[in-house]
Amino acid sequence: MPLIAFVSPKGGVGKTTLAAHVAALLAQRGHQVLAIDLDPQNALRLQFGLPLREESGFLGEITRRPLWRQAMIETGYGVRVLPYGTVDPLAALETAQALQAEPELLVGPVREMLADPERIVILDSPPGPTSAMSALLPLVDLMVVVLLADAASAALIPQIASNRWLGRGRLATRAGERGVVVLNQVDLDAPLASAVFDGAAETLGARLVGAVCRDEAVAEALGDKRLLLDARDGPAAEDLRAVTDAIAARLRLAPPGQQGRRRSSFAALSDWGLR
Repeated sequence: MPLIAFVSPKGGVGKTTLAAHVAALLAQRGHQVLAIDLDPQNALRLQFGLPLREESGFLGEITRRPLWRQAMIETGYGVRVLPYGTVDPLAALETAQALQAEPELLVGPVREMLADPERIVILDSPPGPTSAMSALLPLVDLMVVVLLADAASAALIPQIASNRWLGRGRLATRAGERGVVVLNQVDLDAPLASAVFDGAAETLGARLVGAVCRDEAVAEALGDKRLLLDARDGPAAEDLRAVTDAIAARLRLAPPGQQGRRRSSFAALSDWGLR
């Protein structure tokens, strides 16, 4: 089943918030959803209301080859989460180096997760290039690139449109073709944000799959350890549901219980020993 990666070339864009809401909204529709935190900041768990004192994790322990089924944590939103785990910077660096040397440490478990035709796997990746995301790149069905409606993000849009934002080479270009964009914290009353939005729509076309308005309710909900899953929660909640609809349509997700087994478009790479 689909592997959806939430990524961004830059930090502070609300990527984790979007990943958590899409995961919860898909679970709300009856899908089996597993969310994996690839970021040493270990923030995804907080979006689902898990306590700060919860320090267990998966990727932070990957060199010890943990059993992912035992590391899963149930949440009140119907999403199972694999937190990164609480680690110090040196341990995070050692994990990154281990994955660069032996990608199968992560690829193997994720391949097992995707073997269940009923399961949707969502990745929350740290900003920029990482060894974890590089290892999983051939398995990804859809990359959701999260940007802000600001000048820094606007400068990145041409790279995304040309499919060169992941680097050079056929694999990177092919993966880039799987990228769609969501603009976050958009205020159309601000001239710059409005101009960036219009420019992104013109440049990206159908690859701009959604925009989420600036709404203080998002930060307030995180402070209350909850997600915005009802349209009555405000305009951002409505936008988040529209983004989820667009992602589901892009992947042609069948209703729960009707998913057939299918291979990623990159599955053929394994036949040539390129994974």
